[in-house]
Amino acid sequence: MKNYNIYKQAGLILGPILFGLIYFGFLSIVNPEIDKVVAVAVWMVVWWITEATHIAVTGLLPLTLFPILGIMTLKEVTPNYSSPMIYLFFAGFIIALALEKVNLHKRIALSILKLTGTNANGIILGFMIATGLMSMWISNTASTVVMLPIAISVIKLLIDDEDGFTKGDKNFALAIMLGIAFSANIGGTATLVGTPPTVFTLGYLESQHGITIGFFQWMKLGVPFAILMIAITYFILVKIVYPNHLGEIKSSGNIIQNEYDKLGEMSRGEIVVMIIFFLTALSWILRSKINVWFPDLKLSDTTIGMVAAMAMFIFPLNFKKGDFPLDWEDTSKLPWGILILFGGGLALASGLENSGLIKMIGDYISTQENWSVFFITSILITLMLFLTELIGNIALVTILIPLVAGVAIGLNVPMLNIIVPATMAASCAFMLPMATPPNAIVFASGHIKVVEMVRVGIILNIISVLILMAVAYFIVPVLF
Repeated sequence: MKNYNIYKQAGLILGPILFGLIYFGFLSIVNPEIDKVVAVAVWMVVWWITEATHIAVTGLLPLTLFPILGIMTLKEVTPNYSSPMIYLFFAGFIIALALEKVNLHKRIALSILKLTGTNANGIILGFMIATGLMSMWISNTASTVVMLPIAISVIKLLIDDEDGFTKGDKNFALAIMLGIAFSANIGGTATLVGTPPTVFTLGYLESQHGITIGFFQWMKLGVPFAILMIAITYFILVKIVYPNHLGEIKSSGNIIQNEYDKLGEMSRGEIVVMIIFFLTALSWILRSKINVWFPDLKLSDTTIGMVAAMAMFIFPLNFKKGDFPLDWEDTSKLPWGILILFGGGLALASGLENSGLIKMIGDYISTQENWSVFFITSILITLMLFLTELIGNIALVTILIPLVAGVAIGLNVPMLNIIVPATMAASCAFMLPMATPPNAIVFASGHIKVVEMVRVGIILNIISVLILMAVAYFIVPVLF
């Protein structure tokens, strides 16, 4: 049964009301031309925040309203819904779907857990590494769902042992649950297909400013950042906030081995998907070199992704039976709405750009001589990171990234210096259960209270801001 509460009901009505008040001049924001786009933006923001309707339906508003209001023609709006970055993310969805269908993601995760041993802190680290690695390639929700039942089985060993559920046991349970959720959030920042905010930002930069960032180019920043954040998270969880002092956990190795044994021998499907996945990742990493070796190919990250996606449907596992890693029916599980949301976000950004609002923000910032680049960058990163605790990160990025671009123009600094860390900040939500699906999933396990998540999350949020400031000033200018 749907939970369509008063909050959502109010949002459904408030969105179009605010649109009407702004559009017809009862609430003047800037000027009549810019206010037309702002009116649509406010409507979208209200629906996104209140979740009055599905995010994809909100994403269709620019396609519906922009031509009617004379903001952009239909011919100008529709290319935003077919950006190459959208197809890159679509390809990532297909690859992730294949990994999940053949259970390869679970085999990889369990193999990592087997390597980290039966020491309590080693088990926590193993879960975090496995979850982070999976989240680089599949959704953070799926990563969390795979790891959670295994973690609960290990925790149950401590609940059922002779000394009962001690404080050390409780701290272990908290650390392993929070470690899974936070690693799922962090892991997505490592690659272009790991998390929706990255895809939107890259699509926006490409369509509005002609700036392209390659898959490997992003990984050179994303992978070290993810490794550092997971290491810091692990240290804070097991050494500072929730130390357990448990040492070896008997039978935990048996649970992990039993889960692994259930998978049986690697199937032909797993082997085929693993080869396609490995070749795809390798091609993304070596794309620039491949284009030098074979200049006629002119490979892009999206092209490589689409070749891999096609391979999942056409590489036979059993030629006579017509078995393939994926059938088209499997795509019913894909989050198609996210792709439409990307299109709507890019269309809104395009409307804001064309209306002159972004230029106006840039002009205003450029006249503020007392505003330092350091101060503005820190405010934007902090704002993005803490707001994502309350607003879905993709909706937040869609709203703020075009405005951040205007600020960068006004400050006369390279756009990527601010936009890249601000985008990564949108995936660093550690304080509240509603901030991300992984946070919500582990909270629902019953082993965590809100205050216990906040206790660690506030520390990680502050550390994330400091690290992303360093990224903005010392790393991005070198890599991009």
